[in-house]
Amino acid sequence: MAKILALDDVPDAGHLIKRILAGRGHDVSVFTEEKDALAYARSHHVDLAILDIKLKTMSGIEVLKELKTIAPGIRAIMLTGYPTEETERAAFERGADRYCSKPLDTEELEWIVDEVLMLPPRGSGGD
Repeated sequence: MAKILALDDVPDAGHLIKRILAGRGHDVSVFTEEKDALAYARSHHVDLAILDIKLKTMSGIEVLKELKTIAPGIRAIMLTGYPTEETERAAFERGADRYCSKPLDTEELEWIVDEVLMLPPRGSGGD
């Protein structure tokens, strides 16, 4: 299954994502600090990043920009409790595959992750 990085400044949120997705066979690494998540991505293969938009020292969009530099083909799901058109537009401009409002229920998270992981590889056209 997929190698997934989950970054949320609220530890319980990341652990909930891990519990749900590990139960489906995914390998999920959870982080609450942006620098730790980025360091992990530099030294490990990651298929999918699940990023909260509001974090401690950076925004999830800034983290996504860094992740795309590290691993251009990484998939990304952005989560926010405060959706705005501005953050949605910025997320997609930085390469997010999905932009979702919190909270997500278990089935919705599983469905979105499955959908994003089945998307065709990036980089073979106008990406």
